[in-house]
Amino acid sequence: MAAPERLRSYLKVLLAALAATPVGAQQPAPAAAAPASAPSAAAATSSLSSSLGLYAFPAKNQTATQQSTDEGACFDWAKTQTGIDPTSIKPQQPAQSAAGSQPASGSQQGSNPGGGSTVRGAARGAAAGAAIGAVTGDAGEGAAVGATAGAVAGVANRRRAKKQAEADQQQAQQQAQAAAQQQAQASIAQQKATYNKAFSACMEGKGYTIK
Repeated sequence: MAAPERLRSYLKVLLAALAATPVGAQQPAPAAAAPASAPSAAAATSSLSSSLGLYAFPAKNQTATQQSTDEGACFDWAKTQTGIDPTSIKPQQPAQSAAGSQPASGSQQGSNPGGGSTVRGAARGAAAGAAIGAVTGDAGEGAAVGATAGAVAGVANRRRAKKQAEADQQQAQQQAQAAAQQQAQASIAQQKATYNKAFSACMEGKGYTIK
């Protein structure tokens, strides 16, 4: 009976030892993950030139670090020489000319287009009505009827003239806006070209081929 009891005692000790062993100790420690945000050397060196739409090649086998330093120096140098910041290029504001004030005066003149057409229409209608009334024997009544008809025609002419003036003014505004937009785009393109020319000259001076 002593042997079975000794065997059971050994089993209890063995089970207790296994239970006390940490589970994590049997598993290998996870390897440290490589930083995913580390940029490649090529991406770091081409950031400034590529942002300008240019490609810089290290013709003298400059290192990636040296190229990044040279691009930063040329970026600042070109900004100083041209007075242009490529990160905040805005269209140049043209000087306001005398022509810019013409639409305002034209609108004032066109505020009452055809204003005299009502009076002229009434006068012509009255004359024509008087002539017809003279034939029928009542020149006064004919003149009154003719004046009324002429005034109505004058109002219609004035409305047509007003609509035409508004249409002409709207078309002129659209043309002016399109011209201003084209001028702004041309101004931005010119500033970019000027800055890129200075940046490229600096990079070529430091031994790079840039296109």
